[in-house]
Amino acid sequence: MQIRQLPDTLINQIAAGEVVERPASVVKELVENALDAGALRIDIDLEEGGIRLIRIRDDGGGIAAEQLPLAVSRHATSKIASLDDLESVATLGFRGEALPSIASVSRFSLSSRRAGDAHGAALQVEGGRLGEVTPKSQPPGTTVEVRELFYNVPARRKFLRAERTELGHIEEWLRSLALARPDVELRVSHNGRPSRRYKPDLLDASLRLNETLGEDFARQALRVEHGAAGLRLHGWIALPSYSRASADQQYLYVNGRAVRDRNIAHAVKMAYQDVLFHGRQPAYVLFLEIDPLRVDVNVHPAKHEVRFRDTRLVHDFVYRTLQDALAETRAGAIAAATQGAADNARYPQATASPGSPQSWAYARQSPQGLGLGEAPAAYTALYAQSAGSMQAGSTQAGSTQGFSAQSQQQPLPASSDAAIPPLGYAVAQLHGIYILAENADGLIVVDMHAAHERIGYEKLKSAHDGIGLHSQPLLVPLTLAVAEREAEVAEREAETLASLGFDVTRSGPQSLSVRSVPALLAQAEPEGLLRDVLTDLREHGETLRVAAARDELLSTMACHGAVRANRRLTLPEMNALLREMEITERSGQCNHGRPTWARFSLAEIDRWFMRGR
Repeated sequence: MQIRQLPDTLINQIAAGEVVERPASVVKELVENALDAGALRIDIDLEEGGIRLIRIRDDGGGIAAEQLPLAVSRHATSKIASLDDLESVATLGFRGEALPSIASVSRFSLSSRRAGDAHGAALQVEGGRLGEVTPKSQPPGTTVEVRELFYNVPARRKFLRAERTELGHIEEWLRSLALARPDVELRVSHNGRPSRRYKPDLLDASLRLNETLGEDFARQALRVEHGAAGLRLHGWIALPSYSRASADQQYLYVNGRAVRDRNIAHAVKMAYQDVLFHGRQPAYVLFLEIDPLRVDVNVHPAKHEVRFRDTRLVHDFVYRTLQDALAETRAGAIAAATQGAADNARYPQATASPGSPQSWAYARQSPQGLGLGEAPAAYTALYAQSAGSMQAGSTQAGSTQGFSAQSQQQPLPASSDAAIPPLGYAVAQLHGIYILAENADGLIVVDMHAAHERIGYEKLKSAHDGIGLHSQPLLVPLTLAVAEREAEVAEREAETLASLGFDVTRSGPQSLSVRSVPALLAQAEPEGLLRDVLTDLREHGETLRVAAARDELLSTMACHGAVRANRRLTLPEMNALLREMEITERSGQCNHGRPTWARFSLAEIDRWFMRGR
């Protein structure tokens, strides 16, 4: 067959197959160009879900009239000029493919004006064929019109979905953009009617959470802010109680670019594994900042993915940051942060919502600062009973039945609402299952088994963390047949495997010799566990499988040792459990991710009985 040079129009249409998947892809490319041009207001007009019309107007820097034809030429860009620029690119667009690709599969027009120009200029492109540049009345900035998308590629057009579906994809991408750029005003209209407006806010980026993800997410989000090793992670993660059936509220940005990354998604999943109910998905909005030289953004035509120079470092940084943040979801800290926030009419004292920086600062307090404190005189008679006979909860497996009464052994001074502990004081036990407590804001209900299970579990983990993972030698070394790449990983990561309790050597191109396994997990199918560990090390450069397997065993032990339903507790025992919850990491959820407590404000209870109406 004869080799031929493809015509430019066909080349652009082939490129469009990679860049232009649907109307949302067009909106993404054009809006990113507007942002790169410095736009602070962008108007997006759509018809028929973007299939009939996409018009993007911005107030950015504009394009000179003589450069309009160059703007729709392949591989023409103002954003990079050398390989060094490409390796440290900080703009959203840089390939120079978007405009010519879009123009090749639509009826396309581009008009622009720079601030100092007397008038604007326009250029028409019909199916990739350029017209003449003509003068046009145009405010400073750029307007791009894309009509009849895929009109000349019917095979592509028939794969487009219904108008509502295509519009939904555009709205979802704009929601992602709105979270990343709270400084930019976005106005959207569909079929001639205004449909959405994101107002700019330079002072409080968290307001965009309400606009995009709803008040419920904003109310149950923890603010994250951490930097180390040249990396910075900030944003919001939802409390485990705000979990989702799908991954529809997971937003990740690397240097301001919305991306999908399996490595970071895995790190987030691992951070939540100890607190999330089975089958549920976490919600988060996270921004990772990293030196552009340490990340490659040129690995996907639509720039959906990135590649990190040091994958293991990024994974570990994200995992440790989120794990530490979620460890601070003590029931006491969250209760104190939310206490009275929704009922300022009744309790006007200043309190912070979980999504605010103030509540995050509270959550980072030392556990020692969450003691009993001063109790109102009204409680003195009720809680005067000595708790000295109670025994502290043991850290040994199967001995978590007792509650620590240390915080109950101090005198109870004069009354003060501000001195009431976050989870308050117990007043009753309901059906032998729930503890009812009164705090400064209303009613606290605690599932005593779930709460005690978490307390025992955290104590067991702390004890075993201090001991470390010991190895148990096998009487007869185990020969394990593996793929060659798994054998290479085992050979390369021998020290890592040893730190996890595995003594593994490579005995052949596709075989391993296993001489010892983690002692605590010797009866838990170590062969399958080792295979999973090797897979993690190969894909993510790190593994948490052994720790997860250990934690699963300790969780079972804690569950068996926790106080059972229908056991009657004394008031001092109930109060000791509440104080333990206030100082125990992750005490807002049991070991299986179920909530351990609920709060009902006095104002909410008043509404039940229509008081004040």
